[in-house]
Amino acid sequence: MSATVRTTQFSILDRSRTREGHPPAAALRDTVELARHAERLGYHRFWVAEHHSVPGVAGSAPTVLAAAVASATATIRVGTGGVMLPNHRPLVVAEQFGVLASLFPGRIDMGLGRSVGFTGGIRRALGTEKDAAEDFEEQLAELLGYFTGTQTAHPQVHARPAEGLAVPAFVLATGAGARIAARAGLALVVGDFRDPEKLLAALDEYRAGFRPSGLWPRPYVVISGTVAVAGTADAARRLLVPEARALAYSRTHGVFPPLRPEAEGDAMTTERERGFYEDALRGHVHGTEEQVAEALGTLIERTAADEVLVTTSTYDRAALRESYERLARVAGLAGRGGPAAVGAGAGPAPAP
Repeated sequence: MSATVRTTQFSILDRSRTREGHPPAAALRDTVELARHAERLGYHRFWVAEHHSVPGVAGSAPTVLAAAVASATATIRVGTGGVMLPNHRPLVVAEQFGVLASLFPGRIDMGLGRSVGFTGGIRRALGTEKDAAEDFEEQLAELLGYFTGTQTAHPQVHARPAEGLAVPAFVLATGAGARIAARAGLALVVGDFRDPEKLLAALDEYRAGFRPSGLWPRPYVVISGTVAVAGTADAARRLLVPEARALAYSRTHGVFPPLRPEAEGDAMTTERERGFYEDALRGHVHGTEEQVAEALGTLIERTAADEVLVTTSTYDRAALRESYERLARVAGLAGRGGPAAVGAGAGPAPAP
């Protein structure tokens, strides 16, 4: 097994994907149960996501779900991957994370994204516009200022109980977002292993422009993507099929469906659909424990990443849990001295 893999933090992001034949409430309960499982296995963080009006995703309120996850666990760090700041007022986000950090001290992470709703109707319902991401840096500065008591957008306003708390903040982005994270002195989460050159360019820019902050004295890089581990390479590839099929369907039918227990290539009707499907399967880390250890070791060495955030989705919940169990063995998580440990290379210390 790779020594590099065994000295890197591993965490999980779950998007509360719905499954055919099961209600959205089941997906949320599955997320909470997966968090308990991740804690037992020794993963460092467990994050939840924000999606609005997506048929195949139940995770629409990440801070609410994060509270449920934190209540159901005891040691694992809990956070968001992420709250999409253009959809919210910075004061409200600061208040929500202030409550979370007060209830679960030393365990809460604030992952922030720049995305807006993917259709005009969703954006109007959220009260935002397509170009709202352009204001992200200004919103971010206001949000962080509520924690330090230094925000100037609304001088007479204080975020209670956030003010005075040091909640680790992460920016989920590449390109302009990576530059913003560097200027703000925040950790960076970059997704998708499938375009390594783009990934490396974003990381170079982030590290070169990083300005130390009270939250992060040095650059901190989290690489995020799909990792599937099984007893055979074919079995690991089959774990990728339901999500790839859903992505292909969404590109050709305009609707992102719940996950189905599909066989590879099931119900492919056009070459266009097949193309999207093959593209969705491309570039993920999957295979046996030995194959995944080698692939992850190479990826971590190339990126010099501090942490890997795994985002795997599949229909079979038992197979997904087994994949995370196998990955925990690959990473040697059982001997890390506790999943909530924070120290050198693991991010800032929690607020007193």
